[in-house]
Amino acid sequence: MEIRKILAFLKKDFLTEISYKLSFLLNIFSVSVSILTFFFIDKLFGHKMAPYLAPYGINYFAYVLIAIAFFSYVGTGLGSLSSRIRQEQMMGTLEAILVSPTKIPTFIIALSLWNFIIASIDVCVYLILGALVFKVNFGNINILSSLVILILTVLTFNSLGVIAASFIIVFKRGNPVTWLMDSAFGLLGGVYFPVAVLPNWLRSISSLLPVTYAIKAMQLAVYKGYSLSQLSSDLIILLFFTFMLLPLSMLSFKFALRKAKRQGNLLYY
Repeated sequence: MEIRKILAFLKKDFLTEISYKLSFLLNIFSVSVSILTFFFIDKLFGHKMAPYLAPYGINYFAYVLIAIAFFSYVGTGLGSLSSRIRQEQMMGTLEAILVSPTKIPTFIIALSLWNFIIASIDVCVYLILGALVFKVNFGNINILSSLVILILTVLTFNSLGVIAASFIIVFKRGNPVTWLMDSAFGLLGGVYFPVAVLPNWLRSISSLLPVTYAIKAMQLAVYKGYSLSQLSSDLIILLFFTFMLLPLSMLSFKFALRKAKRQGNLLYY
């Protein structure tokens, strides 16, 4: 029954998406422009990054290609559920969904899954263009390590996204915290440049962010073929964030639902 509910949401989102074909094409165009932008940045300034990229054995373009592709999952985890809940509130369908006999994990997966599928399509575009057009070599990739890192990353940042969605349910307002986290993770987490470029005081802040360890581990898994044992220190930290944030997110979401139902304002945006 729960699987059928998830598939029903997925079908609805798919039908909605294909009704806006231009939006899908514009998304692919945006990914392509992003790749080209960083390709030319690499041509102009990439040589200055070379000393900081020695641990990965790659140039700046190869580094940022994987980082921004992988960061798609981070942004989706942080913001997809919040945006979908705002959408359901505005359409007046949120209350009907939440008062139905649907388990909270099912509800969260159902509302988030389509956005993760779109993020996966974006990642495929990044990787295909990188390999075929810009000749980035992915021959050393450790697929098992990459999958484990991806799963832990999605769980961690989706948990943060659930906490952000709890804010939406209670306060009926957009959540600036999500935007701030997304910006901070992009700037300090090693997405657009290696963390080693940062001054010491910013590196100290960066060491507190889960995205820092996710990006570093993914780079090493893709370009150096590192095994799970070689990435154990980064994976342990990601596991810590996952086990800490996952139950916290469920508790916050349940609290938000109870509060909204008690006040009788699930229907209103």
